[in-house]
Amino acid sequence: QVQLVESGGGLVQPGGSLRLSCAASRSIFDMYTMAWYRQAPGKERGLVASITRRDSTKYADSVKGRFTISKDNTKNTIYLQMNSLKPEDTAVYYCNARGPYFRIPPDDYWGQGTQVTVSS
Repeated sequence: QVQLVESGGGLVQPGGSLRLSCAASRSIFDMYTMAWYRQAPGKERGLVASITRRDSTKYADSVKGRFTISKDNTKNTIYLQMNSLKPEDTAVYYCNARGPYFRIPPDDYWGQGTQVTVSS
């Protein structure tokens, strides 16, 4: 079992920045992937960014060049640095852990979500 707690959301003006954090209750070193998803009102939850245990990253086309995912295995925490925010980035952002890597199929764990609102 892994508990995930997100933080760092809030209200920001267009063009601004936020950094989201997701703290896990245990080591994430053996998780296959850690990721951020988001869900806007009336839309499905979709992948924003992911990072594998070997630090390979993937981004949604809509956030490439603006968002950066990173992780600190020593703190059991992942981050999402969001720059040049746009109103369409407004959503609830969820942290996801998938793994451990040796379990087939892997388990999925979710945080409770943190609201990001981009508005002037």
